[in-house]
Amino acid sequence: MTRRKKKRWEDHQLGHIGRREARTAFYKDSANRISLNGEWKFLYMEAPELSPEGFMNKESGSQWDTIDVPSVWQLRGYDRMHYTDVLYLFPINPPFVPTENPTGIYKKIVSLNKEWMSHDTILKFHGVDSAFDVWVNGTHAGYSKVSRLPSEFDITDLLQEGENDITVRVYKWSDGTYLEDQDMWWLSGIYRDVELINEPKNSIIDCAVNGDLDSSYKNGILKADITTKEKSCEGTWKLERAGKEAASGVFRTEDGKVHLEEMIPEADLWTAETPNLYELTVSTNCHEIKVRVGFRKIEIIDHNFCVNKQVILLNGVNHHDYNPKEGRCVTYEQSKADVLLMKQYNINAVRCSHYPANEHFYDLCDEYGLYVIDEADLECHGFEWVERYDWITDDPSWEQAYVDRSVRMVKRNRNHPSIIMWSMGNESSFGCNFKSAAKAIKELDSTRLLHYEGDYEAEITDVYSTMYTRLKRLKEIAEYEIKGKKPHVMCEYGHAMGNGPGGLKAYQDMYRKYKRLQGGFIWEWYDHGIYTEEGGETYYRYGGNYGDFPTNGNFCIDGLLMPDRTPSPALLEYKQVIAPVEVTRIDGTQREFQLKNYHDFLTLEQFYIKWSVQGEKKFLQEGNIDHLTALPHETEKVIIPFTPFKPEANTDYYLNITVCRKEATQYAEAGHEISKVQFPLDIRYNILEERPQGNALKVWEAENILTIENDGVTVRFHKVFGHLLSVSVKDKEYLSEGPRMTVYRATIDNDMYKKEDWMEKYFIQKSSEQTEYFTYKEDQDKVTVSVGKYFGCYNQSWGFQCDYEYTVYSSGQVKVNLYGKAIQNGKLEPAFLPRIGIVMKGNKELQQAVWYGRGPGENYADSKEAGVMGIYSNSVDEMGTNYIFPQENGHREDVRWFGIGDGDKTLLCKAEMPLGLNLANYTDESLEEAKHPFQIERAEDVIIHLDYAQSGLGSNSCGEEQQEEFKVKLQDFTMAFELQVVSSGEEVKEAKRRYLD
Repeated sequence: MTRRKKKRWEDHQLGHIGRREARTAFYKDSANRISLNGEWKFLYMEAPELSPEGFMNKESGSQWDTIDVPSVWQLRGYDRMHYTDVLYLFPINPPFVPTENPTGIYKKIVSLNKEWMSHDTILKFHGVDSAFDVWVNGTHAGYSKVSRLPSEFDITDLLQEGENDITVRVYKWSDGTYLEDQDMWWLSGIYRDVELINEPKNSIIDCAVNGDLDSSYKNGILKADITTKEKSCEGTWKLERAGKEAASGVFRTEDGKVHLEEMIPEADLWTAETPNLYELTVSTNCHEIKVRVGFRKIEIIDHNFCVNKQVILLNGVNHHDYNPKEGRCVTYEQSKADVLLMKQYNINAVRCSHYPANEHFYDLCDEYGLYVIDEADLECHGFEWVERYDWITDDPSWEQAYVDRSVRMVKRNRNHPSIIMWSMGNESSFGCNFKSAAKAIKELDSTRLLHYEGDYEAEITDVYSTMYTRLKRLKEIAEYEIKGKKPHVMCEYGHAMGNGPGGLKAYQDMYRKYKRLQGGFIWEWYDHGIYTEEGGETYYRYGGNYGDFPTNGNFCIDGLLMPDRTPSPALLEYKQVIAPVEVTRIDGTQREFQLKNYHDFLTLEQFYIKWSVQGEKKFLQEGNIDHLTALPHETEKVIIPFTPFKPEANTDYYLNITVCRKEATQYAEAGHEISKVQFPLDIRYNILEERPQGNALKVWEAENILTIENDGVTVRFHKVFGHLLSVSVKDKEYLSEGPRMTVYRATIDNDMYKKEDWMEKYFIQKSSEQTEYFTYKEDQDKVTVSVGKYFGCYNQSWGFQCDYEYTVYSSGQVKVNLYGKAIQNGKLEPAFLPRIGIVMKGNKELQQAVWYGRGPGENYADSKEAGVMGIYSNSVDEMGTNYIFPQENGHREDVRWFGIGDGDKTLLCKAEMPLGLNLANYTDESLEEAKHPFQIERAEDVIIHLDYAQSGLGSNSCGEEQQEEFKVKLQDFTMAFELQVVSSGEEVKEAKRRYLD
């Protein structure tokens, strides 16, 4: 007796019923179409077996709900939202799935006229998750699975003139689900377009095209394999470039097939930098299709993968189909916006993770120029967590399921020149089924490279792929001949979760240094937050916010693009790090620079340099250099022709160099910036002046409060606790709490694996200062207050001996010197600290910020390539970055001075040496506690952080932690700064003043 009989949606050896063979997605097709997008009748139930009797018949369904297609039903109020990274939401028992299998029945009436009925009708589903049956006029028309690939059914014989009923039953879980565990929300339904195609009886069924090159790499070779419905069919073909005919001819199929091959002399070649496209038109007497052709050759030469004989470097990103309101439903307009942004931010490659994208996405990559790794809809990561990772991957009974997913991908997408690699899937171990899939792909298409990171020994792949490889190991890969010396690509790195990633420059430097390393793909493009309006608040949900458990929480909030499509600081950083033109100053010079052209195909003739000499806030000189000539991968020297000038006193000068496009492109306007760098100029004129004198300072003590005051300033200290309590001018408090040492920052996602140690072992958030001494000394025109403190955290033997020296001048300034000596009275201490610095509080009315330091956006020690020195202004609220999951944000490095004001007066702070700065209307503790931005409790003061040093960001949520040079270790430190209340608008002038004392 069979204990459990497989249901149709549990039969992993049943690929389909009645589904057409996969074929090319034509660029244009003369066959008429009827879109079935829009309203469908819908019935939701907890299991397929609960379907009402006769549900597939035309007369049923009138009382059902209505749902829009495309959509996912979880975002239409059915079923439950659930996010996991790896875990399956049911017991692992392949190929069986739960009896409780949420199911949706869709029904639509379509009217067809006599003319339509004279041709064949193809019903095409572009994407249904996860498996489905279809009935037409009550008769079963077919069954299909593989959620992210199209399914076509010839339903000609089931139709009638007039009204026709189409019924689709969709299963949330199927045997295919075991192969679709891809780190995303579990979403179901008809989520891509549905259409009817009116296919002529003598139609062109398929046209597989390859734009190859001859041995000169100059002449194109057009190769086309045409399949027609009729066994014998005559037709014509024509190849055009920008409307001009390049070649043409006639054809006749035999047994429904014909192969065409034509030389195209001096072809305009396709690359991501030069996306030149031709258009091939194939016509019969009743049908015409168009396919776009790009002539290029992909091959491995001397252990590097090359396009058109040129070694290329992939500056890529991983891309899911995602929309914060519609889940996996993505429009052409959104895809185009994504591609345009990628191009504008210097990205040249995209990996379709972890499934084939919408058909239009590849058209956009062809047109605008992006290299694509196209990936099969396959991941079974959850098996790793039961320590039987290759359970189905190495089970021959699953072979056809694996092969089918690769073959259908290749057959649909092989005409796209943008695709340079086929990837067989993601994170599914390795076994016999991948070997079979590789063989099937190579038989279909030997012109592209084969990729799969799970082939750890690079046994069957053409490239050696790894993910999240640490820099030390990456260097070993680069320097040693392992894995068959195959070229290396990092299919995932730089996990862009929350605030980060940091350290991208170190990876890019390594890619550019070592021949074997050919770049990588940031994880990932887009935060997967779900748009929510609730209780008057708008925010984005992540795993666990729907009561879903188990979940990986905000691990889905890991993109360079925020859900509202705001580019994150990390995207700006990545743009600068991967900029294809590098500018370096020639040692020993002020005006001579070297340009390195990292383009693989473009010369610098298409670019110009825009330069300016900047004196902190003022721009003294500017100009353009239009005649650049460097060939790809070559360098050239340029001289920036700024002329001598008389510097202003106490002013820093910089030379800004921006590389811009001369002319508008498809994706950007003329003048589009691809890189901006800044160089300090060794030009300085320092003037020291006597500090002005005010009225005599009065000093008195009352109830342990020391007050120092004249008509220009009032400064108060607590003698017992050793705190600077406040700085006031004319009865208005500007500083409401003076400096207190801290080593804590609100945890960032990339600190997630350190958080427990930091907060539950070293208690860095639970610190205090113990007063060791408190003295003061009155001198002419100043009072000096000296405070000794011991700083430490709960139950720790390490800490700091701190000496605060406050000098209150009669002219109204308060100078602060802090000397910290690291103490270790035991053995245990953190490997590194989030920061070493002080925190102060300002009057909450001081909401206008100005600073001289790196900007305009946030920047950190290991993420400041996009930040340049200047004088910037913003509101205190806008100083921060509104991360979907609240965490440390808004830091600025190399700050020389800053101010916070109310429009009338400004509390100015001048640093003797550059410091790190955070300004916020909330505390670190409130950031740590909040789960969404609207939950962040506003403070009663402006919170001011000044850092001697703050650790970098790293990418340790999945990848490299902070590099050693960006870790703040237990160490001695000094900080010095001066506080003063000045008139708003006078900040720059007052900040420049330097005194003799």
